[in-house]
Amino acid sequence: MDKRVKLSLFYFLFLFLFLSSTTVSCDDTTLKTSNVLTKPNPFSPKSSLTRYWKTQILNKHPIPSFILTKSSPLQPLDSSLFTKLASNHSLSSHLSSFCSSANLLCFIEPTLTNTNQPKDSNFAIYTNKRFQNYGAARVGADTFKNYSENINFATSGFIKYSSASTGHHEGFTSYATDANVASSNFTSYANDATGGNGEFNSYMPRVNVPDLRFTAYSGNGNNNPLTFKSYVDDTNSGNQLFTNYAKNGNGVPLGFTGYGDTSNVVGSTFSHYGELGNGANDTFKGYSSNANNPRNEFKAYSGSGGNAGSDTFVSYRDRANSGSDSFLSYGRKASSGRSVFVNYGKSFNPGSDSFREYGKGSTGQRTGFSSYGLNATFKEYSKTGVTFAQYTKLGSNKGSKKVSGGLVNKWSEPVKFFREKMLKKGSVMMMPDIVDKMPRRSFLPRAITSKLPFATNKLSDVKEVFQARDSSVMERVLTNTLAECERAPSPGETKRCVGSAEDMVDFAVSVLGHDVVVRTTENVIGSKKEVMIGEVNGVNGGKLTKSVSCHQSLYPYLMYYCHSVPKVRVYVAEILDVSTKKKINTGVAICHIDTSSWSPRHGAFIALGSGPGRIEVCHWIFENDMTWTTAD
Repeated sequence: MDKRVKLSLFYFLFLFLFLSSTTVSCDDTTLKTSNVLTKPNPFSPKSSLTRYWKTQILNKHPIPSFILTKSSPLQPLDSSLFTKLASNHSLSSHLSSFCSSANLLCFIEPTLTNTNQPKDSNFAIYTNKRFQNYGAARVGADTFKNYSENINFATSGFIKYSSASTGHHEGFTSYATDANVASSNFTSYANDATGGNGEFNSYMPRVNVPDLRFTAYSGNGNNNPLTFKSYVDDTNSGNQLFTNYAKNGNGVPLGFTGYGDTSNVVGSTFSHYGELGNGANDTFKGYSSNANNPRNEFKAYSGSGGNAGSDTFVSYRDRANSGSDSFLSYGRKASSGRSVFVNYGKSFNPGSDSFREYGKGSTGQRTGFSSYGLNATFKEYSKTGVTFAQYTKLGSNKGSKKVSGGLVNKWSEPVKFFREKMLKKGSVMMMPDIVDKMPRRSFLPRAITSKLPFATNKLSDVKEVFQARDSSVMERVLTNTLAECERAPSPGETKRCVGSAEDMVDFAVSVLGHDVVVRTTENVIGSKKEVMIGEVNGVNGGKLTKSVSCHQSLYPYLMYYCHSVPKVRVYVAEILDVSTKKKINTGVAICHIDTSSWSPRHGAFIALGSGPGRIEVCHWIFENDMTWTTAD
């Protein structure tokens, strides 16, 4: 071959390789190098998914962009490398680069920086610091405002903070607001402190997974009041642990006001709280109000062996949906203690409460239950000094507001569910909050997910991959999702959890066949506002149809819970602005015609009235959720 021809081929090959290895754009549809457009890398996950779609979906509908954008952003070489690491069970040793390259949500705790300022400080716009031995043995005030705001993982350690201080004030305002995962560790905080006070105001609101630990907080303290106001409000699936809180304290008043308000499945554990304390005064006001299924455990709380403690529960768990509290050895062996329960447990749906060894062995203990809710169990509690006024006389729904013939509260979400008759042109209705609150993640290539453990009986292996410590936030995330995915299907339900786009396609095809269409609501415009319904088109002519709906689950990589239930109708409706009548969105709604297997406590029946099997229930498909049907 001529030497010049060889050189030309060499340069052509070099140019081809250069363009092929160029960094892709976010949607991977084009590559740009010196204003030259080329095709996407044919070996990228998006290109592979596009080809797979064409082999499985046997109609002319192209793969929707909202599916394609969820595909893995991994480059071919990275994908090959991480697949090999997963096969060799050594992925955890490269977890940081794996999570970053694959766009995953890995709760790898950032390195905490020690902060030891010598004087009073204003901590504004601070992120992920460790405050160790800070504020010890001194007088002053510290303010934590806008701390770790709007970040993915907010973490902080307050270890031996304000220890042995005098008159030291700490204010936590707008702390970790809107973070996705927030973790704080208050260990030996304010121990041996005298005077001063701590305020937790708007602490961790709207956090997806809060994890808070107050261990030996304010131990041996002397008149060091603490206030929790608007604490962890509007959060989802979190946990607070108060262990040996205010132990051996003297006159340590504590106020929980607006604690856990409107939160979803938040748990609090108070273990050996106020133990051996003297003259403690705690008030729980508006605690877990409007919350969904709050769970609180009080173990050896309120001065087990303490003296002259006082606890007041006012409007505790008011208007909550279900919920349960456990009081184990509460006030046990206490002296001259006092507990008052006013409007306690007025849950919207009856919760359950267990009092075991309550006040047992105490001296001069006084406990009063005024207007206490239903479903409580008292075992081995003190029979002396306990009064029950109007006990069990409250209706579980007293004070609730009626909407559409049904009793509702915040967690019944009346606008989330509606009747099928509302889906007609000209109807005006409230659109629920359809904005996706889940963290942004991507699918993994199936070549990787197939190598990763995914089962409760392999939990230790799953935890090893994602470096999840025992009792950590990550462990709870993994455990909850695995349990939901392994739950037995409801009557008539077919279900599967999928962690790759290919697996989702396969499940939809296995239920519906190869001639399918997938839809989602076009955007989030109109969310939480009054909207008007425009033209409505029923899928399959508005007749009963089979469908597969997919909803996100919280997991390190993008995970969907996909399921098919019988007897549904699916609609595509124009969403109009009420004032201008202009189209602002295209919504997809699904109506469940058979609700006979649903729980009587399902939020739809609370919102709409009636009960299982008596009415149909409709809801919109939220942002990033989707529904599959056969093509028209």
